[in-house]
Amino acid sequence: MFLAMDGKEAVGFVQLYPSFDSVTMRNVWILYDLFVVPAARKRGVAKLLMERARRLAVETKAKGLILETGADNVAAQKLYERLGWKRDTAFHRYYLDV
Repeated sequence: MFLAMDGKEAVGFVQLYPSFDSVTMRNVWILYDLFVVPAARKRGVAKLLMERARRLAVETKAKGLILETGADNVAAQKLYERLGWKRDTAFHRYYLDV
C-alpha cells in the first residue's frame, strides 16, 4: 500500500496484492484499490499513485499489473488509458456470490 500525503494529511492511497501468472511463470500485481479524497481530486494524486504502483512492478521484475474498475467509472478509465493501460477484450470476468 502506498499513501499520498499533502503535508501531514493523507489524500489518497493505492493498495496492491501480489499474485502469480502460472502461464508465464512470473509475478503480477493486482491493483485492488485506488482512492483520492474528493478535495484532492484533479490535482494529479491518482496519477502519482498509479506511477508508484508501476514502479513497484518494475522494481520487483513483475510481468505487469492488473486492475478492474466499474463500467461506469469513466474518469478512472480515461486516466488508466492515458497512462498506457490496455482494456482486456479477450476475457470475461465471472463472479460467484456465496
